[in-house]
Amino acid sequence: MSAALVGAAPASAQVSDAMPSFNGAVLTIAYAKNVVYVGGDFTAAIVNGRPVARGRLAAVDARTGALLPWAPAADGRVKSLVVSGSAVYLAGDFATIGGQKRDSLARVDVASGALSSTFKHAMSGRPMAIAAAHGRLYVGGGFTAVDGQARGRLAAFSLSSGKLDARWRPTVDDQVETIAAGGGRVYVGGKFRKVNSLPGYERLAALDPAGAAVVTGFKPKPPVITYGLAVTADAVYSAHGGQGGRISRYTPDGVHKWSATFDGDAQAVTVLGDTVYAGGHFDRACSTARTGSQGSCVDGADHRVKLAALSTADGHLLDWTADANGVEGVLALASSAKLGAVAMGGAFTTVEGRQQKRFAQFS
Repeated sequence: MSAALVGAAPASAQVSDAMPSFNGAVLTIAYAKNVVYVGGDFTAAIVNGRPVARGRLAAVDARTGALLPWAPAADGRVKSLVVSGSAVYLAGDFATIGGQKRDSLARVDVASGALSSTFKHAMSGRPMAIAAAHGRLYVGGGFTAVDGQARGRLAAFSLSSGKLDARWRPTVDDQVETIAAGGGRVYVGGKFRKVNSLPGYERLAALDPAGAAVVTGFKPKPPVITYGLAVTADAVYSAHGGQGGRISRYTPDGVHKWSATFDGDAQAVTVLGDTVYAGGHFDRACSTARTGSQGSCVDGADHRVKLAALSTADGHLLDWTADANGVEGVLALASSAKLGAVAMGGAFTTVEGRQQKRFAQFS
């Protein structure tokens, strides 16, 4: 996701809103106006204890918690979705949407869920992350070709025509896990070590949105895999794995401002006002940056189970808690400045000690 959310009030509620649950993991979340769209591995939403069929895609009224009739059905995992204008773009492991063939990438109508007949591409490999900006849909993952044309794990498509962009052709040497746009750039994160064959841009890099040249002034070089990104007007926030996970803040010039460390991977990050929200499969927020060989906190810790809130200014841990459970924990986060809300998705089944399966919102 990417947005300048300065001025929005943070979600302060300790108890989550009344929302549907899901019978499988929620892997991606996007807000559009008063609706929150979710995708993942589920085949049903749970409303008042009863299953309602939803084929790995669903929409919820973010104000009331009502499950909406929007229900395009994917036959496999939806890993990433993004809303742009009247369209919702999808990426994942699916082969069909609504029974019609689509190879891992699709566009559906934001209101009706109808599948676009003009956006249809063949992917050689898996797309993992998508972002919409600058008139383009940017896609990252593990793929090596699109429509038979070589692509090095990154590609772009015209939002207006749906065609593969012939000019935007960056390459990385390993998987892209996350992609975000903001500040006139496209940021990519993942496992890679080289970008456009250039060393020194491992795991996190910035690209020109039109020509795909590396932005050489942004060279943070995080030491561990990048799983998530959030971009504001003056900062880039990144979520990392490794021996103990971390959330980091960088300036647009690549200067490291701070890192907050956990005893497990940080897998998702979002920003609302002056608060950074971190999600992952950690159980503790470490008091210092030091972690042990298995990622354990060395110098003390505070309990923060799968979810934590940090100050944008210096990364210090805030009092807000909303503990979830499970091994994988929180896999996706999104925020809405308009609604003052933060949504979390993942593989958890409880939030703050009460049953709330795989999706929750705080406002």
